[in-house]
Amino acid sequence: MQTLEEMGKKAVAAKYRVQKLTAQEKQKALLLAADGLLEDRERILLANAQDMEAGRQSGMRDGLLDRLRLDQERIGAMAEGLRQIAKLPDVLDRMLESWERPNGLKLKKVSVPLGVIGIIYESRPNVTSDAFALCFKAGNAVVLKGGSDALRSNMAVAASLRRSLKAAGAGEDALQLIEATDRETTAAFMRCSDWIDVLIPRGSAGLIRAAVENSTIPIIETGTGNCHIFIDETADLAKAVDIVVNAKTQRIGVCNACESLVIHKNIAERFLPKLKERLDQVHAVEIRGDENVRGILPEALCASPEDYGKEYLDYILSAVTVGSVEEAIAHINRYSTHHSEAIVTENKENAAKFTHEVDSACVYVNASTRFTDGFEFGFGGEIGISTQKLHARGPMGLRELTTYKYVIEGNGQIR
Repeated sequence: MQTLEEMGKKAVAAKYRVQKLTAQEKQKALLLAADGLLEDRERILLANAQDMEAGRQSGMRDGLLDRLRLDQERIGAMAEGLRQIAKLPDVLDRMLESWERPNGLKLKKVSVPLGVIGIIYESRPNVTSDAFALCFKAGNAVVLKGGSDALRSNMAVAASLRRSLKAAGAGEDALQLIEATDRETTAAFMRCSDWIDVLIPRGSAGLIRAAVENSTIPIIETGTGNCHIFIDETADLAKAVDIVVNAKTQRIGVCNACESLVIHKNIAERFLPKLKERLDQVHAVEIRGDENVRGILPEALCASPEDYGKEYLDYILSAVTVGSVEEAIAHINRYSTHHSEAIVTENKENAAKFTHEVDSACVYVNASTRFTDGFEFGFGGEIGISTQKLHARGPMGLRELTTYKYVIEGNGQIR
C-alpha cells in the first residue's frame, strides 16, 4: 500500500498533466470511464454486496444502508452522470473580467483549476465516480478517502475509472483512492498541505467537525442537512402534504431530506391529520412535536430542543407550531444547518420575506427540498452541498471547482 506522501507526489504530477488536457481529451476520457463502469458492473456489484452484508451484520441503519447500496440502475445512473458531465461546456480559461489601466497594462481574470482536491466521504460509493468526474472535468487531480463501510465498493469503482483514464492516455493517477481506513490515516490526510490544495469533507457532522478542527489544508465545508419546511397559514394543504411527504420519505438517507417541520398555528389542526394520514399510507414516520402538535396528534412524541436541531436520516420528523412567518424564520435560523429550507404559502409577501431572511444555501417556495442537488440544478452533478459562505455555497458543480488567476500584458512598463 502506498504512503500518503507517495500518493501526494503522484497527485501533484498528475494535476499538471490534467491541466494540459484539451476539452476534447477530457470528454473522451470521461466517456470511456462511463463505458468502463458498465463493463465492470458485475465486479462492482459483487464488491458492494460484500459491503452491504458487512453493514447489515454491524447493525447499520436503513438510511445508511440505502446510501451504501448499489444496483444495476444506480450503476447505470453513475455511468450516465459521467456522460452528462463529459458533455458539459468546459469551465477553464474563461475570461471572467478584463480591463486596462491608465499606464497601458491590460489585465485579464481567467478561470483555472484548483489543483489537487482531497475529498473525505462516507458511504455512498457513487460519490467516487461523481467526485472524480467533476474534479477531472474542471482540470483537477483528486485524492479520495472513503469510509470503511464502502471500501470494497469504492476500490472496485476507482479501479474501473483508473483503467479508463490509462486507456484514454490521461494518466491514471489523476484519481487516487486511499485504501487505509484507520483514523490515524484520515488525520494524517488532513495535514497533507504540501500536496493537497483544497480538502472537501462530505459526510456526518462528526467528520466535518474533525476536518474543520484538524486540517491544515483549506476546507470547503459541506454541511449536514437539518432541512425545514414551513407550512404557512395560507398554504394549499394538498400541495403542502405532497411536498412534505416527498421531502421526508422519498429517500431518508440524504442530506436534502426534510427533518424538521414548522407549522403555523392557524392551519395546524387542518394540516397535521392530513399529513399523518398520507404518511401512514406511504411509510410510518415518527413525529416528535411540541404541545400543540401532540394535542392534534396524540400519538406524537414529545420533542426536545435537540430534536429540533437533529439530522435524523431516519423515518422521524420533528414538528413545532409558530404564530407568524417571523417566528418561523427565527426558529429555522436558530436550528438550521444552513442547507435547505422551504416555505409552502400562497402569500407572495410571506414568500419574499422567507427567502430574504432565512440564512441557508438554498431556500424554496412551494417545492421540495429534495431538489438541492447538482444534477437537478443543471450542473451535471455535484461534489457536495456547501453550507459555508466563502468560495462556494449550495450544490458545488464544475465552476465551484475552479479558481482564477490574473494575466497581465504590458509593453515594457516599469513602476
